[in-house]
Amino acid sequence: MKFKSVKKVWAAIAVAGVVGIGTALANSPVFPAHQVDAAAASQGNYASEHALRTLMSFYKPAMKGQFPGAVDNLTVGKSTRKDVFKTIGDPELPRKNANDYDVYGANMGHPGYAFTYQSDKIHEIRYFGTNIERQTNIGGITMSMVKQHWFAPNSTTTIKNGKTKQTKLTYIRENYKVEFIFNNSTDLDHINLLAK
Repeated sequence: MKFKSVKKVWAAIAVAGVVGIGTALANSPVFPAHQVDAAAASQGNYASEHALRTLMSFYKPAMKGQFPGAVDNLTVGKSTRKDVFKTIGDPELPRKNANDYDVYGANMGHPGYAFTYQSDKIHEIRYFGTNIERQTNIGGITMSMVKQHWFAPNSTTTIKNGKTKQTKLTYIRENYKVEFIFNNSTDLDHINLLAK
């Protein structure tokens, strides 16, 4: 049986349940192409469902000025820099001036964040996703998925930073704004939460 892609070979191996890579192909039974495609589609559906759950997990907390997860007790405009330090510790990259970000890198499966402050209260929380799950976390969220499940954005803006061109979809939720920053239609770079 000929496989048209490496993905289908690995899908056949996964379907066969063979663990050893060296002997996998020799021991794999031959599966009809539709079974291999179904296995690959199942993996794709799981990633897509996970991305949709991640996207929707931001919806209700955003109305209260919060992000889900490790920082769910921090509120934009109310919580202080001291509250952030108590919740997730000292930043990996502390701000250099009052207008700069305190950055918490995504490591060991934990999400990455950046915070800015006004009058020592959180002005913006930026969410970068997780390092080891990025492809099944925010990396699986597409522009069409956001527009389908969050409906039409309040505004769409093109951002140019040197050679980099990004698209920002802005949604107003109660007294807060959620901004999805895409490098292209399928590559979500980060999500911002700030007061409107």
